[in-house]
Amino acid sequence: LEKNHTLTTLDLSSNDINANGVIALAAALVKNNTLTTLDLSDNFLDAGGVRVLAPALERNGTLTTLYLVRTCFGTEGANALAAALEKNTTLTTLNVLGNRIGTGGIQALAAALERNATLTTLDIGSSEVGAEGARALAAALEKNATLTTLDLHYNDIGYGVKALAAALEKNCTLTTLNLSSNKLGAFDASNLAAALEKNSVLTTLFLSHNTIAHKGAKAL
Repeated sequence: LEKNHTLTTLDLSSNDINANGVIALAAALVKNNTLTTLDLSDNFLDAGGVRVLAPALERNGTLTTLYLVRTCFGTEGANALAAALEKNTTLTTLNVLGNRIGTGGIQALAAALERNATLTTLDIGSSEVGAEGARALAAALEKNATLTTLDLHYNDIGYGVKALAAALEKNCTLTTLNLSSNKLGAFDASNLAAALEKNSVLTTLFLSHNTIAHKGAKAL
C-alpha cells in the first residue's frame, strides 16, 4: 500500500487481524494516497488496534469510508477515534456498529461531531449508547452541519429520544435517522411527531421494533 498507486478499495474483514496487524496498515495509510475505502470489520482489533489506527487517520488525506464493525474497541477506542475525527478532513462514512462503545465513548464522538466538517454517515448501532449518549449526540446535531445519516438502532436510548427530537427541530442537514429497536413508546413517538412538524429536511425515519402502539402511531 505504501508503493501502490491504483488500489482504492480494500476489504480485510473477518481475517483474524489483531492490533499488531494494524500497526503495518496504519503506517501504510500515512503514505498511501489512493485508498478511499477500508473495511476492517469482524477483526479483534481491540482498543489497542484503534489507538494505532487513529493517528494515521489524522494524517491520511484520501480515505473516505471506514468500516470497523464488531472490532471490540469499546470506550477507549472510541475516544481515540473521536480525537482523529476532530482533525481528519476526508472521512465521510464511519461504521462502528456493535462495539460496546458506551456513554463515555459516545460523548467523545459527539464532541468530535461538533467540530468535524466532513462526516456525512455515522453508524453506531448496537453500541450501548444509552439515554445520556443520545443526549450528547442530540447536542452535537444542533451544531453539526454535515451529517446526513445517523444510525442508532438497538441502543436503548430511552428518555434520550426527547433530546434527539428537540435537536431535529434545529438540525438542517440530517436526512436519515434510524431509531429501530430502542424500546420507544407512545410518549417518545409524540415527541418525534412534534419535531417532524418543524423539521424540514428529514426524509427517512426508521422506528421498527419499538412499542409506540396506536397512540404513538396516531401522533405520528
